[in-house]
Amino acid sequence: MAAMAPSELERYLHEHIPLSRAMAVEVVSADPDGVLLRAPLAPNINHRDTVFGGSASALSILAAWSLLHQRLWAEGLESRLVIQRNTTEYEQPIAGAFLARSALLEPQQWPQFTRMLARKGKARIAVASVLSGEDGVPAGRLVGEFVALDAGQAA
Repeated sequence: MAAMAPSELERYLHEHIPLSRAMAVEVVSADPDGVLLRAPLAPNINHRDTVFGGSASALSILAAWSLLHQRLWAEGLESRLVIQRNTTEYEQPIAGAFLARSALLEPQQWPQFTRMLARKGKARIAVASVLSGEDGVPAGRLVGEFVALDAGQAA
């Protein structure tokens, strides 16, 4: 499974999800096992000079969504991908640039997910994202459930 080049994924995010451009999101790496996104503090700062919780949540969701998007793209599966639900736990504030690293919650479910999408036109899968500062120390975690719909169906 060939992943999108990080520059290609970043361009896609900035063109199709304008919030990613406003947050100055960078794709650090993208492969079938995970996507690592980075954002600077300046456009994502809160009143305490740390990362705004909404920005941290958005970066985590973007990392998780990007992992699924690039995996589906690599397999030639056109779909509409949406988040259905998520939970985020914030463990500590981040006072600088921040990262979100995504991974499938249960990688062994990927084949079943793609089969269900191909057969039924709809499938669900869970993805996790770990938030950290540039020091790599975990500062939070998101678990999200995403739904992929056949490209012809409405979201």
